[in-house]
Amino acid sequence: MRFIISGKNIEVTEGLKTAVYEKIGKLEKYFTPDTEIHVTMSVEKERQKIEVTIPMKGSMVRAEQTSTDMYVSIDLVEEIIERQLRKYKNKLIEQKQAIINLNQEFIDDSYEEENSIKIIRTKKFAIKPMDPEEACVQMELLGHNFFVYRNAETDEVNVVYKRKGNTYGLIEPEF
Repeated sequence: MRFIISGKNIEVTEGLKTAVYEKIGKLEKYFTPDTEIHVTMSVEKERQKIEVTIPMKGSMVRAEQTSTDMYVSIDLVEEIIERQLRKYKNKLIEQKQAIINLNQEFIDDSYEEENSIKIIRTKKFAIKPMDPEEACVQMELLGHNFFVYRNAETDEVNVVYKRKGNTYGLIEPEF
């Protein structure tokens, strides 16, 4: 595995790099040697955050973890990725494209499939044309974390969502 390690508001010391290689290196049993692992460490106030992204053909494995100690964050993010891989292994294999990044031994091993995805509720509603700001207001009025609407300018379906720090995000389709 090839690690690409970067830092935001933090100097990535040799100790941190070693911890990443040792902890996240345990994931080596799941991936082929040429798989890239993008690791970004950042510090915001008292929070030590690590983001790990593993691009695979046709999909992506991503996890982030925040704590007061970067070494704890590294430990926790490795566990999250391992759990994700075991949980979604069969779905990744079915996609065929992502399989080229997975180690053959991992593909051959059988794991109990954890909680399968079950859609328990379906909602239908009329999508009213509006601008993103109006959609954010509507989302706040409903008390939701996201809101689906039709963009009045582009006539495409967009999603606004609540982010940390009382900010908002906008998801627009790309064709």
